[in-house]
Amino acid sequence: MEITYNTTLLELEDMPLDVGYASERVDIKSSTGETFRIGGQNGSTQLIITLPFIDDNCIAQLKEMDSLLTINALGGITKALVVATDKNAMPLLEEWLEGFDYDEAFGDYYGVRLSNKELAKSLFIISKDGAVFYHEILNDLNDPFSLDKALVKIAAAQSCYTGKGCHG
Repeated sequence: MEITYNTTLLELEDMPLDVGYASERVDIKSSTGETFRIGGQNGSTQLIITLPFIDDNCIAQLKEMDSLLTINALGGITKALVVATDKNAMPLLEEWLEGFDYDEAFGDYYGVRLSNKELAKSLFIISKDGAVFYHEILNDLNDPFSLDKALVKIAAAQSCYTGKGCHG
């Protein structure tokens, strides 16, 4: 998959983890050195956003996502922001896990590592059972995420899992 940033053409190093597949639980490290796990089955819907860089537009979109989640009463979601390295200054958003892919496991498992070793601009929704419910990987790093679509998918992921398995 080709990804554009201004006039530069980049490529994903691997195929992205597709919808319906089990997500991998990976460790991410915060700027304070604390390690936390994201992905996999953790009993809550997860919103995981990866960024190759953090600028004012990205921060504004993350804050808009928070507002939309609140307005639509979509709570109980684990929200994580992941970058490739600790060279990015994190925006310190409330109720977000923020960290870097210190061992490159996230980029490898989810297939979002770019040819320049940064992570693609991507959004993953992981359902309560740990499956990839939705993902958006932007072809242009300057484009915004489709927040309205993500919101619909988060609501669907929240309501589809009953905890009773497929025969319950």
